[in-house]
Amino acid sequence: MELQLFKAVVLPYLYLLLLPLFLFSAPFKVASYNVENLFDAKVQGTEYDEFIPGKHNWSQKMVNIKLDHTAEVICDLNADILGLQEIENRFVFEALQKRLKRVGCAYNYAAITHKKGSSIQVALLSRFPILKSSDIEVSYAPRVRNILEAQIEVEGEVLHIFVNHWKSKSRRGYESKRMAYAKALKKRLERLPDERAYIVMGDLNSNYNAHLTLKKRLDDSNGLTGIADILNTVEKDQLLDKSQIKKAAKGYHYNTWQDLPFKERWSHKYYGNKSTLDHILLPPALFDSKGIDYVNNSFAVFKAPYLFTKKGYINRWQMKGSKHRGKGYSDHLPVYALFDTKAYRVLKSDKKERTLLSKPIEYLYTVETLERPILLKNAVVLLKRGRYAILKQRAEGRGIFVYGSVNGLEEGSMYDLRVQEISNYKGLKEITALVKVKKTGEVDLKNFYVTDLENRQNEVLRDITGLYKNGHLYVNGVKIPLYFKNKKLKPKNSSKLKIDYAHLGYYKKLQLVIYSKKDFTILEK
Repeated sequence: MELQLFKAVVLPYLYLLLLPLFLFSAPFKVASYNVENLFDAKVQGTEYDEFIPGKHNWSQKMVNIKLDHTAEVICDLNADILGLQEIENRFVFEALQKRLKRVGCAYNYAAITHKKGSSIQVALLSRFPILKSSDIEVSYAPRVRNILEAQIEVEGEVLHIFVNHWKSKSRRGYESKRMAYAKALKKRLERLPDERAYIVMGDLNSNYNAHLTLKKRLDDSNGLTGIADILNTVEKDQLLDKSQIKKAAKGYHYNTWQDLPFKERWSHKYYGNKSTLDHILLPPALFDSKGIDYVNNSFAVFKAPYLFTKKGYINRWQMKGSKHRGKGYSDHLPVYALFDTKAYRVLKSDKKERTLLSKPIEYLYTVETLERPILLKNAVVLLKRGRYAILKQRAEGRGIFVYGSVNGLEEGSMYDLRVQEISNYKGLKEITALVKVKKTGEVDLKNFYVTDLENRQNEVLRDITGLYKNGHLYVNGVKIPLYFKNKKLKPKNSSKLKIDYAHLGYYKKLQLVIYSKKDFTILEK
């Protein structure tokens, strides 16, 4: 009888008493998500044009759909602390909280910035108590978004969260504007106690390797960037690795994108270009085996299947023409990482060789993938057409194809290049990600071309004449497929062609590739 009474009366109260320990004794998840313009259906006067109620099919019905879709992602993400970007105001933020509670994903603690005149704010949801929150002002323009700071209590430890949404690269999005955010944040970070745990998160509108990839048209800061040079994620042109951040001085940060293989480093796509706009940056205090620490290699991008279209694009909030369709989610994917009050666990992979190894193009044909970037010294641009290029280092050496990543390269110029990713496409060896380190000279290309149709792939052929028939070129008894990147350029059957430039490529077998109408002449039909 006493045992039954204990089970019936005491155990439920004991369970409730220990529930917080059960919930939070395991690692907890911290995430960041740009929800893409969560607006309400009330006129505030600061809305983007397409979110003015009564225009472009924006209505309370659309708001409800957007709330449902946003709540779906947040519930499935299941973060304990979640930074949000592109929330219009506290009214729609409160509506989101109510929606989350209604579907069983309640967050009892929340905070949002209060920048007057700004079209959108940043916000925070937490399952841990928020002790205090405040805005950090960024002052380069009157309507610039604030940074949100929140002090959160986690198992007796105080964790500072800084939610950011820096200026985008569109509409005169010069780097100096992102540096203004970084400087305002840095000023606040400098006032924190040296060993205070904090996390910098949000849409920084910067790539993790911005110090290498910032476009010239946006560079008004002499090559300096907010993320690399103000928040100190880079030292001597190299990203800080985990073995370094443990010993780093206050003000330095580890960029968690480094935990992922290069091909997985993206949370946003713009016209097919992958980028790492969303970040979780960590100070040395989260690697010191005291209080709260980072769970090693736990950073990831949340990729639920419904966040992608059938064609593999990010399933963003959709508009048809100028009207909202009530479909899709966001143009960003959430990013997250795990943290714990247990000590940081060192892995063998923490200590990486930071010297960039120099390798020849021939080396790229001996490996399937790159474990870490390599340096191609004095690579000559033999051919460049649109998004494509062919590189060689020596006239008699191997050539290699570059798909994308050719901005800033000029035909006939020589460069030191940082190769970050390679692949094989239907047998064609190609570089799919590289960064220009520096230009090293100009080259006379005449000795770099070949005229042999039976040569190896990724060569550039010049000045050959043949007969085009049924998709093939016939030259001196040799037959080879001839592929036109622009199908409208295909000549009629039995045309005699003079090929001025062609890429000897590969698609299951050797083929000639023509990229431009200037690369060939029709002699006879």
